[in-house]
Amino acid sequence: MTRPNAPDTDVAQLALDELGRMSLAEHSLQSVLQKVTDLTARVLPGEPVTSVTIVTANRASTVAASAPLARELDEAQYAQGTGPCLEAATTGLVVEVPDTDTDLRWGPFPKLAAERGCRSMLSFPLPPQELISGGLNVYARSTRPLDERTRQLAARFAAYAVVPVSNMYLYQSAVERAEHLRAALDSRAVIDQAKGILMERYKLSADQAFTALAQVSMESNRKVRDVAERFVETGELRRV
Repeated sequence: MTRPNAPDTDVAQLALDELGRMSLAEHSLQSVLQKVTDLTARVLPGEPVTSVTIVTANRASTVAASAPLARELDEAQYAQGTGPCLEAATTGLVVEVPDTDTDLRWGPFPKLAAERGCRSMLSFPLPPQELISGGLNVYARSTRPLDERTRQLAARFAAYAVVPVSNMYLYQSAVERAEHLRAALDSRAVIDQAKGILMERYKLSADQAFTALAQVSMESNRKVRDVAERFVETGELRRV
């Protein structure tokens, strides 16, 4: 069966309806992103493989891919530091490569893509989100030019992808903040315990006890928390 030059309207709508019925309460964020890439690859013309790139803190990664080839081509661009997917993700502009055999942008990447069977590319930026950017990447096996209908459909799939991407980032950030807070509370607890022992043993004030810990920390080039923990465990407060 030959794939059409443009996406079939009924098939495309069925795919979008399927995405619309998915609930983040019933599916993992990763499974939603995987569904986006799988349906995009199934609906768009050119027998494509697809992926979703995100860029956070100047670091790019692939959070979902419809096939290993899409992830491979993404990672080739990350390693090179430039490419259509990175340009779309960081500039917010649609980037199209009509023919990888003739495109001279992005160094050796277009030639590599052509050798791996990717004849054309479309990288569509995800709608902008705070502190995160990304793109939906379409690696097609034909050089047929993409029509406006295909671009509009890619934009709709990108809009579906941005919700789980944003939620995934917010979740990871919340986990990291919770871990940092727990570490800070653990440090505070052991330091307060060490201060209490010093105050009772040497009749020091709270400020004097902390100063003693800080002095050993500077002399031994260790964190105050580590000095306090050792003192609580051994009863020794000295430079080691």
